[in-house]
Amino acid sequence: MTEDIGIEQKSLMQRLLQWREQHITDKQFTLLLSFVVGFLAAVAAFALHWIIHQIQILLTAGFDHTSINWLFLVYPIIGIYLTSLFVRHIVKDNISHGITRILYAIARKQSRIKQHNCWSSVIASAITIGFGGSVGAEAPIVLTGSAIGSNLGKLFHLDNHKLMVLVGCGASAAIAGIFKAPIAGLVFTLEVLMIDLTMASLLPILVASVTAVLFSYMFSGSDSLFHSAQMDSWTIERVPAYILLGVFGGIISLYFIRMMTACEGLFSRIGDKPYVKLAIGGIILSALIFLFPSLYGEGYSSINVLLDGKTEADWNKILNGSLFYGQGDLLIPYVGLVILTKVFATSATNGGGGCGGTFAPSLFLGAFGGFLFARVWNREGIGVYIPENNFAMLGMAAVMAGVMHAPLTGIFLIAELTGGYKLLIPLMIVSICAYLTIIIFEPHSIYGMRLAREGKLITHHTDRSVLTLMSLESIIDRHYMAVQPDMQLGTLVHALSRSKSDLLPVLDEAGNLLGEINLTKIRHIVFRTELYHHFTVAQLMTQPPATLGMNDPMEDVMRKFDKTDARRLPVLGTDGRLIGYISRTHMYAQYRQLVADFSAE
Repeated sequence: MTEDIGIEQKSLMQRLLQWREQHITDKQFTLLLSFVVGFLAAVAAFALHWIIHQIQILLTAGFDHTSINWLFLVYPIIGIYLTSLFVRHIVKDNISHGITRILYAIARKQSRIKQHNCWSSVIASAITIGFGGSVGAEAPIVLTGSAIGSNLGKLFHLDNHKLMVLVGCGASAAIAGIFKAPIAGLVFTLEVLMIDLTMASLLPILVASVTAVLFSYMFSGSDSLFHSAQMDSWTIERVPAYILLGVFGGIISLYFIRMMTACEGLFSRIGDKPYVKLAIGGIILSALIFLFPSLYGEGYSSINVLLDGKTEADWNKILNGSLFYGQGDLLIPYVGLVILTKVFATSATNGGGGCGGTFAPSLFLGAFGGFLFARVWNREGIGVYIPENNFAMLGMAAVMAGVMHAPLTGIFLIAELTGGYKLLIPLMIVSICAYLTIIIFEPHSIYGMRLAREGKLITHHTDRSVLTLMSLESIIDRHYMAVQPDMQLGTLVHALSRSKSDLLPVLDEAGNLLGEINLTKIRHIVFRTELYHHFTVAQLMTQPPATLGMNDPMEDVMRKFDKTDARRLPVLGTDGRLIGYISRTHMYAQYRQLVADFSAE
């Protein structure tokens, strides 16, 4: 009975696909799917933030902001523990580093993302952040939106190029839906995911972004995630302060990236010991939140305090619930310590077993960094007066531009989020300065640096992007006729007559490559029968001009072929055993095909 139902469903899907191919063009169908992706991404974003909000209300509703709250020592550990149980026993897959996983899927998985990513990151990050995990919900939602786009495309058997577009639709819709910022969603996909698309391909992404924003307004009203006091119009006298803030934001970004990388390395050395990671990460996170309650969750309420503040009493609300409460003269040290410790709280959350991204921490650090810069500037009388709340907003753009290597995303996201279009020029200045500062030290964003080191990152450089998309596995010829080193020339000639290649590998008993027999190099003796018993393979073999490894980036593979001018090169495993051969002709044929697909409308 079950088999009959399965056959009937398969037949129905086939008929649906046939009808679609006959009546709807590929472009029309991609636009239709982009609308669906935008709607589902908006639903996911609303659901995630609603769940986080409900958990936080349930846990912290009775807290007294005039004194310390001891439960901060407990909640984060519970959240990380519940998340790790969910991931280990239900998801049974690694769902951390959401945006990095999207980049990897585009580069190595033909934009195919696992089905569970359509929901698993939402649940895991909601638990983590709701209980106080000092991470962001944006990366999980971006992964969710991209997974929705990828799996819809797979369901309707779309090609790799359209799958990539739908992945971009999901990512842009997620950002647009969370922040109600359609332009930022579009720019994020182009800058951070580095999908080099034609104008025809941009339309589906724009449709998804606008759709997500419209449904987000329907679900949660017109309130923005961030709200700020009246924006002061920018003046030319403040330009030096804008430039210095951009450089300061770039330095904060560098600190955040370097410390995150170092902390991740320490947690990775622990290995597969979840309870050890939970103990270390949980203790660090709980202690930091207890000392600095601003680190609890995404920290958006603290950001709004800085953006909304007009008086000392307003800004001193940042000290609520901490040991610093009521001591406004310690506001600057408190803000500075929060900036320094945020990276450890974020690393401890993810390293201990939680799930979340670095998007919100970037905004958090930017707001606190911008406020600190302006407060010190004004207190020391360095130059003309600068409004602290405006500079908190500008700092958000600066650090985001630096951490993500995405100045346009920083500019448009903050402008759309806060309605601060009066400060569009200053937003451009701080974002560009922050980006120019960070690229001196880090050529890739926090999302792309891991893949870039392995040669698996798609970039806007078409040639490198195509090489990244190429799969070494798909062009290996594993069918070869091997010979042994003690084989005599007569037997070798017989083997050559049966081989389809003029290149035979010489292997030992363990399958290790010892050398090669190249027919063009022994052609002068293969027809002299009187020598058949005088030479062995070991005497006639030569070393290959180069060898390839299974994990070699395709850019290195191409370079070796160009350098040696070889027609075929052997591919060796990590143990030195021969896996197969790569043909220069076959490799360039696939390269040309991918260039054509990559450039297609």
